[in-house]
Amino acid sequence: MKKLTILIIAIVLLGLNGCNTEPKETTQAGMIDVSLTDAEKAGGLLTPEILWKYGRIGSIVLSPDGSTVLYTVTHYDLPTEARTTNIYSIPAAGGTAVQLTTDGGAGPQWIEKGAMIAFLSGGKIMTMNPDGSDKKEITGLDDFEILSFSPAGDRVYFTRRVKIDQTANEKYDLPNAKVRIIDDLMYRHWNYWHDYSYSHLLVASFDGTAISNEKDIMEGQRFDTPDAPYFDEADISWSPDGRFIAYSCKRLTGKAYTLSTNTDIYLHDVTTGEEKNITEGNMGYDKTPVFSPDGTMVAYASMEEDGYESDLERLFVYNITTGERKWVSEGWDYNVGNIQWNGNEAIWFTSPYRGTQPVFNITLADGKITRITEGDYDMGPLQLQNGVLVSGMMSMARPTEVANVNMATGEFSMITDVNGHIYESIKMGKSVERYTKTKDGKDLQSWIIYPPDFDPAKKYPALLYCKGGPQGPLGQGWSYRWNYQMMAANGYIVVAVNRRGNSGFGSYWREQISGDYGGKNIQDYLDAIDDMAKEPYVDKERLGAVGASYGGYSVFYLAGMHNKRFKAFVSHCGVYNTIAEYGSTEEYWYPNKDYSGAPWDKPQPPGYNKFSPHTMIDKWDTPILIITGANDFRIPYSQSFEAFNSAQLRGVPSRLLFFENETHWVTKPQNSVIWLKEYFEFLDTYLK
Repeated sequence: MKKLTILIIAIVLLGLNGCNTEPKETTQAGMIDVSLTDAEKAGGLLTPEILWKYGRIGSIVLSPDGSTVLYTVTHYDLPTEARTTNIYSIPAAGGTAVQLTTDGGAGPQWIEKGAMIAFLSGGKIMTMNPDGSDKKEITGLDDFEILSFSPAGDRVYFTRRVKIDQTANEKYDLPNAKVRIIDDLMYRHWNYWHDYSYSHLLVASFDGTAISNEKDIMEGQRFDTPDAPYFDEADISWSPDGRFIAYSCKRLTGKAYTLSTNTDIYLHDVTTGEEKNITEGNMGYDKTPVFSPDGTMVAYASMEEDGYESDLERLFVYNITTGERKWVSEGWDYNVGNIQWNGNEAIWFTSPYRGTQPVFNITLADGKITRITEGDYDMGPLQLQNGVLVSGMMSMARPTEVANVNMATGEFSMITDVNGHIYESIKMGKSVERYTKTKDGKDLQSWIIYPPDFDPAKKYPALLYCKGGPQGPLGQGWSYRWNYQMMAANGYIVVAVNRRGNSGFGSYWREQISGDYGGKNIQDYLDAIDDMAKEPYVDKERLGAVGASYGGYSVFYLAGMHNKRFKAFVSHCGVYNTIAEYGSTEEYWYPNKDYSGAPWDKPQPPGYNKFSPHTMIDKWDTPILIITGANDFRIPYSQSFEAFNSAQLRGVPSRLLFFENETHWVTKPQNSVIWLKEYFEFLDTYLK
């Protein structure tokens, strides 16, 4: 079920520090109309159509001298579903934004020590001056996915799909056959079938105008870098002198791959071709290597346990000269991400922390960690250059904008205002932190999002939001589907609960959910909604529960034991029958950890009897909307079909929303609008 929130953020942050291909990018970016209609302005509330007029910030890249920020903004045209991305520039201290490209531009990078900008447009690699003038094409490379120029300016690394495996068509010389010959696992992953190729890392020369002399440093290997399914650009990086490339790779295939999370970081010497595994012996994830400014150290995030995808993300530093590895954040019980060096003595990073994601600083000499920023925001990604720190900044009421962070005081100010034209007319609801005492005496945090113009003298229906994951943070996120403000704009009070399993409250809280899917964390949901239902402005006869992935599982589970608390449910891509799901998923480390084993283990783990929602179908009595996508291989759509069919046969009012071209998420504009409209039509039918 994975870290749904983190995945959504990863999708939004396209092209960070690299040039990526941009499918469906048009050449008429300026023609997309993102202005609000008079009717939308008059309504003053967020709608699905307005949501698709938001500009979405992707790359955030600070110049080497710290003076200028490049950022990309993507817009969508709802009627045609065209997507356009362009590059903008703004002073890091704040000022007037300048649009540098008008016919498409993505993945900007500063090259020639900040004198030029490299970027992607229309599938071509281009350069331009910092003011957007003198655009020129770089030749010699047209087949790549991730691209990065070396700090020295004489090389590039890039990734490319390299076909290695033989197809059935090739084996029998029958080109029109539609068949796969499968003799190992991982034949499909998350949302795609294996295409017989692997994402390899290649190095090439660059002379300022052309790329040449490419070399595959993974030649013949049946492994990916970056690791699937994220293919995160942050998993590859240059050393400051351009001599080394550090990259993360899981050197496993098939059954071994699906049982393990053991990625390692490899240090590749570009000049000699020599390579060293700098994380050998650590059995969990090792990822996001970042070189120190002097090139002598590599900082990276590391998980200890093999097979636990949500283990504590620890900050490690590797000394290239001595070979020493040091856990520099030892004692810090929160995940570390968005690593940025501040000189060679300190590192800045972000951590999910009690429902927010602040910026922190750690000094390497003594391991002292200091919180830098305050407020109800999720900060990141970070960019630090020449003593200047900028960060993405997101809240429950606003998607990512760019902020300048004062490194001395921690104060920050928003320097971009991509969607200001929307906020001139559209009202947002207020979000408030709330604590509830759980049945077993724990302090449970929730975020309550109120409708715009909330009136405590009135009574409102309320929605319990069940987060996916099952681990990962519930912070100050902005979603283009599970949007708290959209729910609030439709007259619902939203109760978003940081139940057990969520990150940001220490390892004990995060780890409690493994092996206890239907236990204390489900009781947390009930405790939170019961407490909220006591408020005089909440109509306890009009409560709903909604969620996706593990949240969808939670809804299915609640449907069998909620004791008539709720009057409507919505489950998106949820697990209904854990035994059947185990037999059809792909990443087996996740159920082996979270269900405490396989269904054939003796005795059978409680995840397959006590905690499988299908065992309580006889108690379902509440209307339910079930949503799924045909290309979801993480939780195959058959799970939703089984739940819907069972509800229908039991006579439970139910509706199935099946997207033929979507995955674990719904990302296409028109599909998304239908998703939102059906979602609210169903809830309004039973809660209003």
